[in-house]
Amino acid sequence: MTSKRSPFRTVLTLSAILAGGFFSFSAPAFAQGLPGMGGKQPVEINADQAIEWHQDVRAYVARGNASAKRNDSTVFADVLTAYYREVPGKGNEVFQLVADGNVRIVSPTQQVFGDHGVYDVDKQVAVVTGKDLKLVTTKDVVTARDSLEYYEAQDLTVARGDAVAVRGNDRLRADVLIGRLKKMPDGTTQMERIDGSGNVVVTTPTDVALAEKLVYSVADNVAVLMGNVKITRGDNQLNGEAAEMNMNTKINRVIAGRDAGGRVSGLLIPGEKNGPGAPAGKKP
Repeated sequence: MTSKRSPFRTVLTLSAILAGGFFSFSAPAFAQGLPGMGGKQPVEINADQAIEWHQDVRAYVARGNASAKRNDSTVFADVLTAYYREVPGKGNEVFQLVADGNVRIVSPTQQVFGDHGVYDVDKQVAVVTGKDLKLVTTKDVVTARDSLEYYEAQDLTVARGDAVAVRGNDRLRADVLIGRLKKMPDGTTQMERIDGSGNVVVTTPTDVALAEKLVYSVADNVAVLMGNVKITRGDNQLNGEAAEMNMNTKINRVIAGRDAGGRVSGLLIPGEKNGPGAPAGKKP
């Protein structure tokens, strides 16, 4: 079997019970189906080279620039494998979809890139791993070293391992970033909040903040930092147990913890125009 791109595309329909999220596919209903596949929700599978039915392991394998589409979302990969099981009285249903090689998941509002992807239908969990992991939305870019995960039932996205979220000129970095989603009346989802833990770094055009934990409100554009907080602006620095950073007003408020004796500490360098708690362009 040659790896050269064929001028024709192999097309089939998998009637699969698949939930939404990263692997939320759709396609129009086709009259034709495959042996061993039942259910009411068809998934359109395309491939350049071949589509194989492995009855011994109960799987369908699409090879060569493969894609799986349902509604307005599509998964692309070098190889796509759909595992199914027999359900007494109900026919067969897909319980896992695996994507390998040049994985790209595309929907109207986001794209996910990686080398390997697994969607567990029962748990409604998608995990993408590999090099150069990236999630791109209309406003944000999220990268991670270890994995990008989506938990549909909990409306959560998780970036693990040196995770970075970038929006405009602002950056959030942590060992783990958790995005909490909110369902909108029109059926779409929007990022409502981002939680960060481990080696948190918040970078804006004027400030750099370090902390142990982070809670970022997307709508308010405000970050709350907790644990050994240090905020620097130029050579100036403020220290405390917690802090609030307003990305819009550029005003930071540092709070002392019990260990600090109810006080905050700071280092203000004469001649600096702005302290780390003052708006940019104004003296503190």
